Amino acid sequence: MLKDTVESWDDRRDLFIASDSTKAIEFATEHWIHCAQRAIQQRNRFVVALSGGSTPKLIYKTLTKSPLDWTKIWLFWSDERAVPINHPDSNYKMAMDSGFANVPIPQGQIFRMQAENQIDAHAQDYEEKIRRYLDAHLFDLVMLGVGEDGHTASLFPNSYALNITDRYVASNFLADKKGSRMTLTFPCINQSRMAVIYALGASKQFIIPKVLEAAIDSPFPASYVGTCEHKALWILDAPAAAFIHE
Repeated sequence: MLKDTVESWDDRRDLFIASDSTKAIEFATEHWIHCAQRAIQQRNRFVVALSGGSTPKLIYKTLTKSPLDWTKIWLFWSDERAVPINHPDSNYKMAMDSGFANVPIPQGQIFRMQAENQIDAHAQDYEEKIRRYLDAHLFDLVMLGVGEDGHTASLFPNSYALNITDRYVASNFLADKKGSRMTLTFPCINQSRMAVIYALGASKQFIIPKVLEAAIDSPFPASYVGTCEHKALWILDAPAAAFIHE
């Protein structure tokens, strides 16, 4: 199943499937820039929740070379590990090192998740920032990935935060990892104007059809992303989409 245009999968999700990872990254970068330009034109700012991972890293390296009006970009994060700001596993550090440190975004418009200590209190503080600075539609774009177990952001199968309905940010304890992570919740993700799930490579080819073909209330958290009002976009390459059925 190979498409070079965005096509509907169902009433909650659209798909873009590129022939290879290079073309997928190119499309993802162009889509990010288009979302930013449109939001700036319509609302005079672009508010994005960044993701960690190897695919977003490649997107950041390309898009931060673009001549956007960076003074009107607001950066948040979709999740963060409980590590210091200079730790190699920090999603904040990865994004800044991949280009955001080199563009003129005002410091007051960069909101990292402080997950390395007092994570419950800082999750509440992050939620308060979202409610204070954003409108009813929250983010213009939420960047997400999907794990081989079907998790997205730090919303893992059978974890506490999956059942949250009244908060935008949570400290999510993960028993198998023996610790907590900070994450946006599904109410936050699905209330935002757009969420994009990036999935490239053959390692994702088995989980993607399971997620897409499952019911909303499924064992795979990524199945929850997308609503009729705010459709999610999946950006895939051919290896990742190998087992998707028409």
